[in-house]
Amino acid sequence: MAAADQIPVTVLTGFLGSGKTTVLNHLLRQKELNGVVAIINEFGEVALDHLLVESSEDRLALLDNGCICCSVREDLIETLADLAARRSAGTIPPFHRVLVETTGLADPVPVLHTLMTAPDIIGRYRIDGVVATVDAVNGAHTLAAHDEAVRQIAVADRLLVTKTDLTADHVLARLDARLAAINPVAARRRVRNGVVDPAKVLDAGMFDPAGRSADVVRWFDLASQTANEPHHHEDHDCDGDACDHHGHHAHDTDVSSYSLIIDEPIQRDAFARWLDYVAALRGEDLLRFKAIVHVVEQPDTPIVVHGVQHVFHPPITLAGWPSADRRSRLVFIVRGIPRQIIENTLCKFAAVSPAAIQRSAA
Repeated sequence: MAAADQIPVTVLTGFLGSGKTTVLNHLLRQKELNGVVAIINEFGEVALDHLLVESSEDRLALLDNGCICCSVREDLIETLADLAARRSAGTIPPFHRVLVETTGLADPVPVLHTLMTAPDIIGRYRIDGVVATVDAVNGAHTLAAHDEAVRQIAVADRLLVTKTDLTADHVLARLDARLAAINPVAARRRVRNGVVDPAKVLDAGMFDPAGRSADVVRWFDLASQTANEPHHHEDHDCDGDACDHHGHHAHDTDVSSYSLIIDEPIQRDAFARWLDYVAALRGEDLLRFKAIVHVVEQPDTPIVVHGVQHVFHPPITLAGWPSADRRSRLVFIVRGIPRQIIENTLCKFAAVSPAAIQRSAA
C-alpha cells in the first residue's frame, strides 16, 4: 500500500507518572482527533487507565496485564490487524489514525520494531511519530535511574515536558539540557495539564531509526535479533512484575506492580493521612500510584488520585462512576515495597478493615 493509504500510528510513551494519560485525554477531546482509535497498554493486575480516558468504547482498545514491549506484543499485532479488518468490512466506525499509549515501563524500541516488521500489519499501518512525555519534577532522577526512560527520549520525535508549574526554572533548564543531549533532533514543548495543540504532536513524518543516534540504531538491531530468537520460558520471563529478554533489556528487577480493590467506602481525611504516611515512609520507591476511590462523603462522585514518588496531585472529582463497579481500586508500581506493608498501613491509617481488601479483580 502507498503511504497515503496506510493508517498512521502515533506512539505515546513516557516513564511512569509523566502524564501520558492526561495528554491522551486532552487529545481525544480535540476535533482533529475525531475518528481516532486509542490502544492503551496497562502494566499490572487491575486495568484502570482506560476508565480514566474520556472517550466512547468503540474508540478504545485495551492491552492489559503485561508490558507491551514483552508479553503482549502479539496482542498488539492482533488488535491492529483486527481493527484494520473491521474497518475494511465496515463493522466499526471508520478511523483514520491510531494512538498507542505504552505502559510507563515499556522500552519503546521493540514496540516500534513490531509496528515496522510484523507481517500481519506491515503495509496497513505506518509509524507517524513517537511522542514522549517527561516529568519535569522527577525527570532528571528518572533518566539517571532507568534505561527505559532514556530510550523513550532517544527515539521520540516530540518531547512533552509536563508538570512545569511544579518545577523551578533552573531545574527545567537543567532538564532541557539533558534532553537535548539525549535527543537533539526532537522538538521539545512544555505543557500543563496535558494541554497541547494536536498539530504539535501529530504528523511527525515516517519514523526512520537510521536517522537517530548510534545507540538507537543499535537498539533496533537488537530488537530485530530478539524478535528472531526462539522463545524459551526459562530465558524470557514476563509475569507482569518484571521482564527480561535474555539480558538485552530488563525492567528493574526490584520493580513490581500490584493492585488492591477495597469493598468499603473510605473516609476522605483518613485516606489523605495514609497517602501522607506512605509518601513520608517510602516515597522514593513509589514509582507510580493511581486510584479511583469511593469516599464516604461523596458516594456518587469518586475521586481520582495520581502520585509519583513524593508528589501527589490534588484529587480530581469525577462527575460519576465510569462503571457500575463502585469499589475503590488502587494500583501501585513500586521499587521494593512489599504489598503487605501497603495493606497494613491502609488498615492502620485509613481505617480500612482487612476483610475489605482484595488483591485482584473479582
